[in-house]
Amino acid sequence: MSFIKVDAVEFIRVLSSSDPVPGGGGASALVGAVGTALGNMVGSLTTGKKRYADVEEDIARLQKASYELQDEFLRLVDEDAVAFEPLSKAYSIPRDDPNRDQIMEDALRVATSTPIDIMRACAKAIDIIEEFAAKGSSLAISDAGVGVIFCKAAMQGASLNVYINTKSMADKEYAANVEKEADALLEKYCALADTIFASVVAKLR
Repeated sequence: MSFIKVDAVEFIRVLSSSDPVPGGGGASALVGAVGTALGNMVGSLTTGKKRYADVEEDIARLQKASYELQDEFLRLVDEDAVAFEPLSKAYSIPRDDPNRDQIMEDALRVATSTPIDIMRACAKAIDIIEEFAAKGSSLAISDAGVGVIFCKAAMQGASLNVYINTKSMADKEYAANVEKEADALLEKYCALADTIFASVVAKLR
């Protein structure tokens, strides 16, 4: 089942059910897509405006990157569900099964790969929205602010899906490396998102 093909009402219904997917990872990817689209909205409202002719090429470049990123986020919504499936099955393996530990370890790695990809995508989105906020139409600046906060939330949400899996890994070195990247992304981009949001608020008040 593709969760990006269902309507919003159905997505929310399934999300609130006892079904294992979609979960926090898929929801984070969807929020990231919405945040990126809001940044892209600034570009759409800037393109073709005489007042912003000097940044027309920059806006076109940012929009191209945004459309690609929106598609990536939507792909990650479904990919997260696929990646979690082996782990959900691994938890049901009897503890006395000699293959359980290895199956679980492999499944944890797979389940971690998509959330860290979501975090990386959020970093790209925040960088893009920073430029949209600086160069885009002042009439749409609030959309850049909403978009960047959505992307920050998506990154934080995805990080929790990273940490819950790395905590259970037997390969502590591998887990530490993944956590190090997640920590660095959070440290840099949550601060940047807050700075962008503050600058938007300053322009509105």
